[in-house]
Amino acid sequence: MLDRRHFLKSSTTLAAGLYLSPALLQARNKIAASDKIRVALIGANNMGFGILRHHLALPEVDCVAICDVDQNVLERRISEVETATGKKPEAYSDFRKLLEKTDLDAVIIGTPDHWHCMIAVAACQAGKDVYVEKPMANTIGECDLMVNAKNRYQRIMQVGQQQRSGQAFIESRDLVKSGYLGKIRKVNIWSNFNYGLGNLVKPPQEIPEGVNYDFWLGPAPQRDFNPNRFHGSWRHFWDYGGGLMSDWGVHLLDMAIWVEEQPAVPSRVLTYAANVNMENRDRDTFDTMNVLYPKKDFLINYDMNGGLQTGPYGKPYGIGYVAEKGTLVVNRGGYEIYPEWDGEAKAPKIEAKKLEGMKESHNAHVANFVECIKTRNQPICPPEDGRIAALHAHIPNIAARVGAEELIWEEEKRTFKGNMAANELIWPNYREPWVLPKL
Repeated sequence: MLDRRHFLKSSTTLAAGLYLSPALLQARNKIAASDKIRVALIGANNMGFGILRHHLALPEVDCVAICDVDQNVLERRISEVETATGKKPEAYSDFRKLLEKTDLDAVIIGTPDHWHCMIAVAACQAGKDVYVEKPMANTIGECDLMVNAKNRYQRIMQVGQQQRSGQAFIESRDLVKSGYLGKIRKVNIWSNFNYGLGNLVKPPQEIPEGVNYDFWLGPAPQRDFNPNRFHGSWRHFWDYGGGLMSDWGVHLLDMAIWVEEQPAVPSRVLTYAANVNMENRDRDTFDTMNVLYPKKDFLINYDMNGGLQTGPYGKPYGIGYVAEKGTLVVNRGGYEIYPEWDGEAKAPKIEAKKLEGMKESHNAHVANFVECIKTRNQPICPPEDGRIAALHAHIPNIAARVGAEELIWEEEKRTFKGNMAANELIWPNYREPWVLPKL
């Protein structure tokens, strides 16, 4: 019999669609219906469908429904899943109708960020477990609502910060926390990506056929349709996302938080932000940011550059744990330790270590979620941890939006100290008839 690890490796994702190996299909057919985990996908265009692929790589998982407001996407994804598994998921254009299904254990939320909270809370209220993409919500207040919903309705909720399931990051965390590097002085983080510039400006267009654009906007403000605000590039606008900071920043900052003795939201944040490249770009968010987070254990220094692709150590993105005996540099490909030199001993202070050839870890993160659905154990990234990472992204974004070089977050009061403009951005203003969930 093939084990779980073999299944994770034997399922192959093809650019043209979804492919499951014959061995995996055979094993899926041997699992009793009573032992199946029935999942549904809400938001099926990009990352959501990628996460569904990893769910279907596990033989005990069936996809019973898919929901999307773009009928073109919905029909394509339904067909791909039916072709790959032999079972046709039900099609929905309204997540609320999908959540009425009784033969459903969990939902995957792959929508733009501004939808995460409403759908996650509704799913918890309907008795469904939740896998939600990062950042877990588009505002600080919505993060609190999601944590409260998970606890009140006793659901399993996994936030898609999959680096917590990656070998390179797990080993790096263990090396840091074991004291191998000595005392950590600071954690340097950088993320340089071309797409952080946003798209070139385009004029408004007609709504594509088959798209329920009003539903896609949902609680966000009414806007004319523009492809720059739609599939793939919506994250460059505050209505729906937080730019490169909340896309990559939340992943990388999470890895700095993970090695704190007692991970916590930042109380003091110093921010520089600007749009340096103004070449006819369509975006609200910033292409350039530097953020300092003075923490109890060490300083976190985040450096972000949209439109650039090179960075320290020859890596476009990464994390450097700077310590007294050496610096550990890690990204999704692996890690390397650069020892400090001991002048008296005429030798490195620690042994150099290296791990190479790592791949992305969505599969392991999804497998952890599915296992927790069965055991009811805490997943590796519950919403409490997702909230901490999200606030590390939201607070500097808020600071940049209101022109504040420094913000002080008062965690017990859930407010910013002495900054009314920043406090107005803690909660979203939902467009009627949508209403912010109440718990």
